[in-house]
Amino acid sequence: MDMIKAFTSEQLKKEVPVINIGDTVRIHNKIKEGARERIQLFEGVVIAKKNGGISETFTVRRIAYGVGVEKTFPIHSPNVVKVDIVRSGKVRRAKLYYVRDRVGKAAKIKENI
Repeated sequence: MDMIKAFTSEQLKKEVPVINIGDTVRIHNKIKEGARERIQLFEGVVIAKKNGGISETFTVRRIAYGVGVEKTFPIHSPNVVKVDIVRSGKVRRAKLYYVRDRVGKAAKIKENI
């Protein structure tokens, strides 16, 4: 058990971004295409956070060409280069799964001032 903790502790990132539910974030994600690497942006609203430690993840939702797209990113993954917080949201829930059923203005989240 001690070896597992030692291995996971060295894999953790030193500076973890403070992400809250309802925040609009811009994720810089590293993508490998053959021998090349590039960084792709994904911007959306954080609707969920799960687990803790090395397996901590957060789910981001956005609307792309009229279709809702959700991606789950591991916080400590080396492929997640940077997370920028665009705006902070004011929510009263731990999981915002209800946003999936909303369309247009009803899907908006108020900004925390």
